[in-house]
Amino acid sequence: MKAVFMGTPDFAVGALKRLAEDGHEILAVITQPDKPQGRKMVLTPPPVKEEAQRLGLEVYQPKRVRDPECVEYIKSLHPEVIIVAAFGQIIPKEVLELPEFGCLNIHASLLPKYRGAAPIQRAIIDGEKETGVTMMRMDEGLDTGDMLTKVVVPIEEDETGGSLFDKLSAAGAQLMSETLQKLMVEDIPGEKQPEESPTPYAAMIRREDGKIDWQMSAVRLERLVRGLSPWPGCTARLHGKQLKVWKARVCSENSGQSAGSVCGTKTDALCVQTGDGILELLELQLEGKKRMDAATFLRGCKVETGTMLL
Repeated sequence: MKAVFMGTPDFAVGALKRLAEDGHEILAVITQPDKPQGRKMVLTPPPVKEEAQRLGLEVYQPKRVRDPECVEYIKSLHPEVIIVAAFGQIIPKEVLELPEFGCLNIHASLLPKYRGAAPIQRAIIDGEKETGVTMMRMDEGLDTGDMLTKVVVPIEEDETGGSLFDKLSAAGAQLMSETLQKLMVEDIPGEKQPEESPTPYAAMIRREDGKIDWQMSAVRLERLVRGLSPWPGCTARLHGKQLKVWKARVCSENSGQSAGSVCGTKTDALCVQTGDGILELLELQLEGKKRMDAATFLRGCKVETGTMLL
């Protein structure tokens, strides 16, 4: 097929590579503009741009895909299909209706669950046992278009946002490949989504979402730690410094102390009372220090029982 690919982050790179490997004619790759990153604010291209350049593909980086100049550019390409994967902008109706096979979105959830920008992290935080990828034909709504194909991916007990991200990226590339192959020989009847999603909208993750609220249950906080790893991570304050929690374990017992209070230590854990249950912190990183296991952390940082984590 003659395809235009629209995507920006790492999640979309595998699909772009697979589209090229499958022999589709990629007319152009449309991605977000380069952005300054790091302490030195170095202008950095998005991962999809880097992969497109490696493949020798034409790259177009509009500030707004709705701008008439961008719309006319896409029209001039005459694509048969547009593949969208975590592009990061709302695509206008005149672009959605342009290709013969439509704009097909690779969405990292089993729609209609987890419409929105952060379905991967939200599925872990909510304690889902499985998630997956849906190929859908886009409409003007937010992840509300007709569903074409799906693949289910189990969520492991120790799953993190990072590990699930990698699994769903690979699953999405495979599902896209299979869907396009099928579309080239027959129509795939779309399944309409219900107006209401069975889960809350998966809003974009913000840095402040990682601030630990010790009034939450230990179960919820352990899932939050996994879901927000590696970014933005879960943080608290210890001795006036930021403490990042990289790994945690749930103890269903309660100490009788206030939520946020250190209630003891184990050989491999710093134990903190939560709103319900004890959260055992297994891997930590104090501001200015390296990430380390709790045993190593406690040898270098004295934390007395009753200390409050804020």
